[in-house]
Amino acid sequence: MYKVFHRGLLTALLCGAATVAYAETEVAATTTTAEAESTVDALIVTARRRSESVQEVPVAISVLSAAAVENAGVFTVGRLQQLTPTFQYYSSNPRNTTVNIRGLGVPFGLTSDGFEQGVGIYVDDVYYARAAAATFDFLDISQVEVLRGPQGTLYGKNTTAGAVNITSNAPTFDFEGRAELTVGNLGFRQAKGVVSGPLTETLAGRLAISSTSRNGTIYNVTTGNRINEQDNLGLRAQLLFRPNEDLRITLSADYSDQNPECCAQIYVRTGATQRPLARQYAALAAAQGYAVPSTNPFDRITDVDANLNAGNEIGGASARVVWNVGPGVLTAVTAWRFWDWKPENDRDFIGLSIVSKSNNPSQQDQYSQEVRYAYSGDRLDFVLGAFGFYQRIDTQGIEQNGANASRWSLTGALANNPAVLDGLTALNTQYLKNTSAALYGQLSWKLTDAFTIQPGIRINYDKKEGFYERKVFDGQGNPVLFGQTDPIKVAQRGILAPQLSAPKFSDTNFSYDLTGSYRFTPDVLGYATVAKTFKTGGVNQNGLPTDAAGNPILSAGTIKPEDVTHLEGGLKTEFWNGRAILNLSIFRTDIEDFQATVTNGQFGVLRGYLANAEQVRSQGVEFDFSVRPSEWLSAYVNGAYTDARYVKFVDAPCPPELAGGTTVGAGQTPSAPGTPGGLSPANCDISGGRLPGVSKWAFSYGAEASRPVTFLGREGSGYIGFEASYRSDFSSNASPSIYTNIKGYSLANFRAGFRTDEGFDIFGWVRNAFDEEYFEQLALGPGNTGLIVGQPGDERTWGVTLKGEF
Repeated sequence: MYKVFHRGLLTALLCGAATVAYAETEVAATTTTAEAESTVDALIVTARRRSESVQEVPVAISVLSAAAVENAGVFTVGRLQQLTPTFQYYSSNPRNTTVNIRGLGVPFGLTSDGFEQGVGIYVDDVYYARAAAATFDFLDISQVEVLRGPQGTLYGKNTTAGAVNITSNAPTFDFEGRAELTVGNLGFRQAKGVVSGPLTETLAGRLAISSTSRNGTIYNVTTGNRINEQDNLGLRAQLLFRPNEDLRITLSADYSDQNPECCAQIYVRTGATQRPLARQYAALAAAQGYAVPSTNPFDRITDVDANLNAGNEIGGASARVVWNVGPGVLTAVTAWRFWDWKPENDRDFIGLSIVSKSNNPSQQDQYSQEVRYAYSGDRLDFVLGAFGFYQRIDTQGIEQNGANASRWSLTGALANNPAVLDGLTALNTQYLKNTSAALYGQLSWKLTDAFTIQPGIRINYDKKEGFYERKVFDGQGNPVLFGQTDPIKVAQRGILAPQLSAPKFSDTNFSYDLTGSYRFTPDVLGYATVAKTFKTGGVNQNGLPTDAAGNPILSAGTIKPEDVTHLEGGLKTEFWNGRAILNLSIFRTDIEDFQATVTNGQFGVLRGYLANAEQVRSQGVEFDFSVRPSEWLSAYVNGAYTDARYVKFVDAPCPPELAGGTTVGAGQTPSAPGTPGGLSPANCDISGGRLPGVSKWAFSYGAEASRPVTFLGREGSGYIGFEASYRSDFSSNASPSIYTNIKGYSLANFRAGFRTDEGFDIFGWVRNAFDEEYFEQLALGPGNTGLIVGQPGDERTWGVTLKGEF
């Protein structure tokens, strides 16, 4: 009787295959009561632009229903990694957000606008160009799909590592509404509301709103505020025009506003570098009589003294036309999106005023147009499409030194003169113009009833035009220029130097893939895929590294495209009369000219820059298992082994334990790691090292049990459930370092409640129930002083959620 949620949770978490498309035909799945009580649902998806069961699709995908997402407390893209083992998400603030799959996607660390995403994020068929523009709360979603492996021959934007597709609920011609309220500790408040229904016989509308707030998890003793808080508001409106059964036009608009006091990284520990002892963190702090308020990061205390803000406005509008033309379906998606980023940061991470400002507000506008035609026949299916994209990002940045900067950053007599660096300011102006166009197509040919081949191709053109100018002024407003010989000016240029660059990049490439699938039995599908694809090149937008004279290295202005070769095989199986599903995949991806974010310890290049590593490789095995022994019990286990490494990167920046000393000369041998005043190599060979952010082992698992009960005079089901995840240790620095390795951890969430078929649901929940102490990310402080900072993960949280439908 009360089976809808149980089957949906199980299937959504564990099917292992799904869709990355906003469905182009309306399909209803029907199941008899007897079948539904004893089997796992067969979700209908459109991964190949036609409706079919997830078990029919020869692709590795995880599908998460709205119920699964909500009950696990996954209300943002970032929390998806709790449910999908090979999905990685890292964010020091909304702009500096990394989304990877199988360790691949975008460079780990501080973000540059000058490169493309390797993992595409789509909402209702609209591509979001920057992961930062997808840091919104989920709002009235139908389901989320995480597609693993290269994309491009079926979708608008080429993505080489995978895609995340978020599908919203569509307007309905029957009136419906939902409301949800959640309260919890740390002042957590979340309210959601949805109303949908007909406006005329051919026009329907839908309106959704969401608001989330929570006190910060870190206490700032300087201001007395709790920081790293949550403060989100989201709105979405849709109109559906359906004049007949062959034509549907959907107009959508959305707006999200985030304005938390965020995002501070706090003191974690220090590690010895090859700087002289007097130039390492402990001595520098002692010289100014400074001590952090706590050396235990899980005391969750900081004393950062600069203003903090993570203002983030995101929104846009789209028109989506689905038209049954001839034997197929023509789909056109026109979209505009904007993203305004208004940050304030403390980039020295401590209570001394070293870097008093490091703020880079930016404004993005993007326009996209996609048109595709999908045909489905008895033996032959195909999709043909075209995609166009334009993006402009403007940034106006400021970097400013504070009163403690001279003593921290300089040596000799100048170090004792605060006025040398106090107020030293860099004003940065930059823009990026990004143009992309593509033609793509895929054919599915059923050679026999059991064997199908599926070739696909893509032709892609990309053009990027960047501009970066940094003007530097001393504390009195006088310009700092090259050619000035005054020792103070020379010292100021060593910290912040003027710079001008205008990098450009353009390229055309051809991608292809080929999949063969074979139906061994009605319940067993095997498949194999080979793909050759490219991630377009990029430009460095955040300042270039400099040579010994302080001049920018202009050759570092552009980065080469990634050349990607991907192999994958898998099995999709059902057994125990449909009560259990087990899906397996094995993969290997080799990338030449891998795009990496690197840093060289310079104060003037705080945000790092992009460079190419010669070759990387990611390989591994994944499984998704779900079982439903009875109508009232379901369970799942998903797991992944991922071995992601630099195969060859011989001139990488050195990790902190090998950096900061005198550069080794001809015939000299570098000093041992962490030797104060030692000899440091100019670059390091990190070939064989692990890629950052990737755990070798990752699992997610859970179960739910329920029984019929009567509560408050209502008939329904009482239930108890849990979701848990584990990940082994991983590196948190582009060059593997003993100081930035994050140990493995596991998180467990529990919930218990009561629900009815009419949509009433009340449950209590506990997340991180065992109060695990863990880090989401570690990073290096500026200047290679040995300071390590990080972001502690959320402590134990708890609350109550109430839902109703009408």
